[in-house]
Amino acid sequence: MHALTAFRRIAGEALGHFNTDDGWAMASHLAINAIMALFPFLIFTVALASFLGAGAYADRVVHLIFETLPQEVAGPIGAEVENVLKARRGGVLTLGVAGAAFFASNGVEALRLSLNRAYRVNERRSFIWLRIQSLGFVLVATAGFLTISLLLVVVPVAASLAARHLEWIEPYLGTITLWRYVIAVAVLVGALALVHLWLPAGRRRLADVMPGIVFTLAGWLAGSSLFAAYLAHFNSYASTYAGLASIMIAVVFLYIISAVFILGGEINAAIMRHRGRPIAAH
Repeated sequence: MHALTAFRRIAGEALGHFNTDDGWAMASHLAINAIMALFPFLIFTVALASFLGAGAYADRVVHLIFETLPQEVAGPIGAEVENVLKARRGGVLTLGVAGAAFFASNGVEALRLSLNRAYRVNERRSFIWLRIQSLGFVLVATAGFLTISLLLVVVPVAASLAARHLEWIEPYLGTITLWRYVIAVAVLVGALALVHLWLPAGRRRLADVMPGIVFTLAGWLAGSSLFAAYLAHFNSYASTYAGLASIMIAVVFLYIISAVFILGGEINAAIMRHRGRPIAAH
């Protein structure tokens, strides 16, 4: 009974604060910034991968990532992503690519603002430091992207070549495939942990942010599946928005993802308050 009471109290506080503190508006803000940051991030990442000699791997992993999304969601923005990837840039240190990194960091700033609201903290750090940190997060995200590229593309090729020359390794290929995805999921969890721990003001422990991360992952899976089912059976976007249907699907999908992400932060803050943990900025 005590556990049920605590659950109702935490859920009520998280949902109540999300609703009264403009959570729905913040989800819209985050979704729009995600759209605006997505393509600059892809430009920067693919350019950096090409500079490092891994451009083909980066291209392929982008397609693999979109293939993991429901087709009804991935299809509308897939063509535009393809256009971005086909436009080759001259080098990673060009002004255009540097500008892409800066604009991609705006998406990080939107994440910071939404989490500061969720954790009920005020930002006191300087603008210059925050922007440097945001650019650092873009670089970390790029490194994670390239790591996943190696896991999803290079490892299967290497394992296949090894199996041709080392017959004893063939029975273990299934295990290798499983671990590739386990590590890829671990990279995603690690990225969410870094965002919750370091982006917003104040201090949190890993144990403080894990409930929201678990909720976020489960919510993303459920939300994308339900939205895909809606598009498959009750889709009225084409008749309502005509030529803007594709962009509206992308915006609504990112809006759902953003709302779940912010709710993850709200749940963490509510649990911290329930446990008597301070959440104010230090």
